[in-house]
Amino acid sequence: MPSDASDFLRKHESRTSPPPSPDAWRRIMATAELTSERQSDYLSQLTMAAARYANRTERREGNQSVLESRGVLYADTPERVEKRLARLGADWSMARAIERTQTEPASSAGSTLGLPPEGFTSDALGLERLIGRNNLTPVAFLEEGVQVSRSVGRITISGPGGGHGTGFMVSPSLLLTNNHVLRDKEDATRSKIAFAFQDSVDGSPLVPAVFQLEPLRFFVTDRALDYSLVAVSPHGAQGEELSSFGRLILSEAQGKILIGEFVNIIQHPRGEPKQIALRENQIVDVLERFLHYECDTREGSSGSPVFNDQWEVVALHHSAVPKTDAEGRPLSVDGAVWQPEMGEQQLAWRANEGVRISRVLGALHEIPLTGEAARLRAEVFTAGLAPSPTPSAPQMASFNGKSTLPGANGSQARTGAQETASTTQFLLPLRISIGFDAQSFSSAAVLAPRPAPASVPQVSPPPVRRPDVVSAVEKEVDAALTNHRVARERPYYNRVADAAVREAYYANIRTETGDALRRALTALLADSHEPQPMYKPMRLVYPWVDLHKDGRLRSIYSGKDFSAEELIRADAAVAQARLARVQELLLLESTAGPAELEQEFDALEASMPFNCEHVVPQSWFGKQEPMRGDLHHLFTCEVGCNSFRGNFPYFDFPNFEEAEREACGMRESSGFEPEEGKGVVARATLYFLLRYPGQVGDVAREFPEDRLPVLLHWHESEAVTEYELHRNAAIAEIQGNRNPLIDHPEWAREIDFSGVWP
Repeated sequence: MPSDASDFLRKHESRTSPPPSPDAWRRIMATAELTSERQSDYLSQLTMAAARYANRTERREGNQSVLESRGVLYADTPERVEKRLARLGADWSMARAIERTQTEPASSAGSTLGLPPEGFTSDALGLERLIGRNNLTPVAFLEEGVQVSRSVGRITISGPGGGHGTGFMVSPSLLLTNNHVLRDKEDATRSKIAFAFQDSVDGSPLVPAVFQLEPLRFFVTDRALDYSLVAVSPHGAQGEELSSFGRLILSEAQGKILIGEFVNIIQHPRGEPKQIALRENQIVDVLERFLHYECDTREGSSGSPVFNDQWEVVALHHSAVPKTDAEGRPLSVDGAVWQPEMGEQQLAWRANEGVRISRVLGALHEIPLTGEAARLRAEVFTAGLAPSPTPSAPQMASFNGKSTLPGANGSQARTGAQETASTTQFLLPLRISIGFDAQSFSSAAVLAPRPAPASVPQVSPPPVRRPDVVSAVEKEVDAALTNHRVARERPYYNRVADAAVREAYYANIRTETGDALRRALTALLADSHEPQPMYKPMRLVYPWVDLHKDGRLRSIYSGKDFSAEELIRADAAVAQARLARVQELLLLESTAGPAELEQEFDALEASMPFNCEHVVPQSWFGKQEPMRGDLHHLFTCEVGCNSFRGNFPYFDFPNFEEAEREACGMRESSGFEPEEGKGVVARATLYFLLRYPGQVGDVAREFPEDRLPVLLHWHESEAVTEYELHRNAAIAEIQGNRNPLIDHPEWAREIDFSGVWP
């Protein structure tokens, strides 16, 4: 916070010499006015932050209670947790495996998973650390922290009302900081940014590289979200190259941080040399636009980047949350009402507040810009279109930007493509995030009648493959294979333990009437369905859930067997090809509207399916979650059989045994009867009817009520197997609920299913 004006006035007030000239007084009053405005803005930020914090007391205390009793994976919303796991290259299956491994205290002697050294990745370690089962960090964490710190600098506002703040490069030309640091173009014109204003490893100060801000080239600001984005001169005062200090890649994607996780803040407190608040800074609440966290930030830290453990920017630090009196006024450290002239060092801190970086980017999108300004803004969002780093990338410059000494890995700070473990974002006029499980697409013209059922598809790779797409898919494969290795170390099915879990699960279910039993089971299945994983067969179906006792996968319709790795890699090839087609379409058909794109998504998914069957076809529930990812009705099924069945309802053909059939079963206009797995798919379908009443049978060609006897007959003709018992227990560990028809086969005739149809 600036103090130049008040100091100047005090000096003049203490003088006994003649008063200043009229021009001097005008300068003094202008400085005082600017200082007063800054103090007023800052006091307003403090007051609003304190009010937000106070209004969330009950929610914050609830978060803390959940953190203490259950852990980080349960304090935040299920959707945010799912996305966070995905960004860590993990899923609920791996998370549950780590949770089952008890460690007291947190491990500091290696992984809790018991993986071989070559199978233990930084993602696995990150997940263990997230859950609180490991307090180790890869050495690369420190190296990457050094790299990202290069893009953070100290802002100095000279002249009337001047002071210091922190800012960081978010594109080759643009710097991000707070609105209350740089309120307008006039402030920015009087400001400079100094990079490498810090001590070296031997304790001696480095020579900083100072760059002038250029608001006439670009300047936007938002007081409500307290951010300013301004252009920086490409050359420093001594000829340094701005590009040598890199930039921090920003992402609108969700899942970068959870309540209970720790953040890192690189800052220039009170304008001092660069410092870091490392890891003991916990997120205590997530608001719509802000994060609240406990952190040792100090005055002058305004505009600092707030990082997660993967050094992704999650927030723009902008305000302390002060202690307040009953009237909401900030308090000083001695308990008195704080006034700006006391200085920030006298504020009594309670917590800190940052603006969520996704909200900053969202607001930046909405600002109408044209010409050069629009081009410069676009650079903030085009990281996803840049090539990934390669071993031959330019060497990292020295801290003061004057030499070309290599970094730890020879790369510049934070260059490269923007990607996550399961999503690649293409940023064009229409911004779409494409997940491997998304409704991907190509031209409807590619759809042709399917040949007879075949084995695992051989997908031809696209002629040109983006490095970020390939690396994202490879990361998915590595994580899925890790899941599989972890799973194979477990007992296939523990009958005694599962019996105890089953008894507890249905303890409050009564069977007086068929309708009451149905209603009670529907409520139980919905209430206990937590979390609700999204559709990711490569990660959640093949590695463990759908394995048979011999460690192999078998097609639900044909009985053909596969290894888990075989189908994981086959689906990865499909995912890679889908993403490449998506890229081609967006580049060639950028004028297509949302409806056209949705049709293309559906067409591509139909033409390039995964080796996984929804026994209740996706078209019957509009491909919506949680139905789409509900593991109870997902089964291994080679592409040929998957397409052969299509969305035909199950049917019991009278002449099935005598008829000529395909390897997958028999299909006519009236329906489809599988060669294998009739009892299994019947119980899965009955589960779906109980869990999602009203979703099936609301349109023609879906499973009609008069075919319920088919499911009941198949259910009673084929008894529950150990394979199904294993599946049921494994799924319950991941998504919380169970299939009652597996646990209590006798209930099939007791339940009144008439209420499940619309």
